[in-house]
Amino acid sequence: MSPAYAEPPPISRLGDAAPFSFEALRQRAKELAAKPYVAPPAAAEIVASIDFDAAQKIRFRGDRELWPTGPGSFPVRLFHVDMYNSLPVRLNQLSDGQAREIIFSADSFDYKDPKFAEKLPADLGFSGFRLMNGRGQETDWLAFQGASYFRSSGEDDQYGASARGIAINTAMPQPEEFPRFTEFWLEEAKDEASPFVVYALLDGPSIAGAYRFEATKGRVPVVTVTADLFARTDIDRVGIAPLTSMYWYGENELRFATDWRPEIHDSDGLAIWTGTGEHIWRPLINTRQVRTNSFLDNSPKGFGLMQRDRDFERYQDDGAFYNKRPGIWVEPVGPWGEGAVQLVEIPTDDEIHDNIVAYWVPKEPVRTGNELRYEYKLHWANDEPNPPVNIGRVVATYNGAGGVPGQRRAEDQHKRKFVIDFVGGPLSNMEQRFDITPVVTPSRGHVDNAYVIKVVGTDRWRALFDLTAEGDEPVDLRCFLRLDDETLSETWLYQWLPNAAPA
Repeated sequence: MSPAYAEPPPISRLGDAAPFSFEALRQRAKELAAKPYVAPPAAAEIVASIDFDAAQKIRFRGDRELWPTGPGSFPVRLFHVDMYNSLPVRLNQLSDGQAREIIFSADSFDYKDPKFAEKLPADLGFSGFRLMNGRGQETDWLAFQGASYFRSSGEDDQYGASARGIAINTAMPQPEEFPRFTEFWLEEAKDEASPFVVYALLDGPSIAGAYRFEATKGRVPVVTVTADLFARTDIDRVGIAPLTSMYWYGENELRFATDWRPEIHDSDGLAIWTGTGEHIWRPLINTRQVRTNSFLDNSPKGFGLMQRDRDFERYQDDGAFYNKRPGIWVEPVGPWGEGAVQLVEIPTDDEIHDNIVAYWVPKEPVRTGNELRYEYKLHWANDEPNPPVNIGRVVATYNGAGGVPGQRRAEDQHKRKFVIDFVGGPLSNMEQRFDITPVVTPSRGHVDNAYVIKVVGTDRWRALFDLTAEGDEPVDLRCFLRLDDETLSETWLYQWLPNAAPA
């Protein structure tokens, strides 16, 4: 098992060829859902010893890449199993409608400890795969590994938020299910301008599915997803096109910061382009309890967990580079009907935990035997692919003690000041004026001291208002800018949680 060889071995060991088509995969998923779920066998005992440090020492050999030469641009490397990704997936190489299984061999990896490699089972398997940035490159731009997770490094070659194939019963009283992609078929791009195509079989206690992914790198990586889903049981909550991210704290929650860095998050807000054309920005929050918010809609034009603040000065992190983390924008293909974009915020006290989830929930309940098809595009981008140009957008949210700075503050401890900065659209060319109105609507309590000014020396327009709301119940806030009858900005939504602090 030593990495030293007299001559390079074959790139991969492949099984016998077998015909493959997406329709056959779809039929297989449908038949699978009609049978009782069978849990995968337990991982090999030795896998439990491959912790983070051990996994970092295992490298897939560059001379074992799939498609190191050929018409496509992106060779494929495979992931080793470890204690965090312990269940192997079956991988197949697909060409001209013929699939051949990629057989595991320890010779495909470099191990710092050859004796450890000798202890591995011959059928250990792989935990996933990644598309490299190019031939001879050691960095990748798209990776599938763990349950139904996959992610791209975006415009700035920096990983952050992830996507999933499906979300089942997220933030429900019963435990969440994590269906797995159990098998993949990888098809090389026909030329440098063509997408890299991946097929996958999904299986879980409540659902099975057939997936097709078309991955195009370009300046902005885009993955087009076709998902055919088959319900094995009744499902209380199905999340379509789920996105997963991390939010610890931002400028809107500096009172909770415990780290020296000004902000720490992979995403700072949920953006929604509704079916009626309204643009919404909902800053993320971190609180003591799990919070689920639903935004009802009919065939949304798009939604995503975005990282709008892209200034290094806001993070001061030259290791994690949060300013370079990509957002993920979901663009539905075709009408999705009635339902809701749902946002789940889970408390966290560290940046190591993904605690934000967003997805689409169809209005109609999913029952045993139901068949669903969804098509959508995932844009791993620094900004929404079609940002509005005729209205201003939110770029910052702050809050603090109510009242007037420099004067004795009101004794009312229930008063809170909110400050929202907008840029762009018709605001760009306006000189300072004082007749722009912040239209603020609270779900409870009352608002006063509301006004809008242009921040001196900048192109930002700032809305300020005080909210007074007693008690600990959440307050849902809504605000946009208006001049006479003209709407000047997108809609800012926020959920204020009085006296709530993260765990």
